Amino acid sequence: MLAQFLRKNARTMPVKLLMFIGNLWSPFRGAGIKIVKVSDDYRLMEVEMKLKWSNKNYVGTHFGGSMYAMTDPFYMMMLINNLGPKYIVWDKAARIEFKKPGKGTIRVRFEFSEEEILAIKEKADDLGKYIFDKPVDIKNESGEVVATVVKTLYVRRRHD
Repeated sequence: MLAQFLRKNARTMPVKLLMFIGNLWSPFRGAGIKIVKVSDDYRLMEVEMKLKWSNKNYVGTHFGGSMYAMTDPFYMMMLINNLGPKYIVWDKAARIEFKKPGKGTIRVRFEFSEEEILAIKEKADDLGKYIFDKPVDIKNESGEVVATVVKTLYVRRRHD
């Protein structure tokens, strides 16, 4: 229900309210995932997760599923808000490569440039649909990459 509300109203609600509501979403709360920054144009988002009992794995580092979850909806949300209601956007697939154990607070910075948004729109219009990969790094407090997630995104113009 919360996800449906966000999807319908994200374009019109203030960014701070979106962050507040997004941080209440139970999958994020349970894992300790926190949205810490959203730009007014939805082209930049930052998320962090502190290591705590609810997201530790068997060996005491960040659980890989929680690390993936902190990357799950953000590129899709950013594109939905930048492309507008004439486009359908889906997370189609993802893969994660763990580089080193995640300890302490880990962070992810998601970003689309205006040029990327325009190119995605153009390719979706020209090809009918556009499927592409966009990587993002999960970093520790020292800025070292602990994992890289490659998101596969699907974009097409609505036919209705």
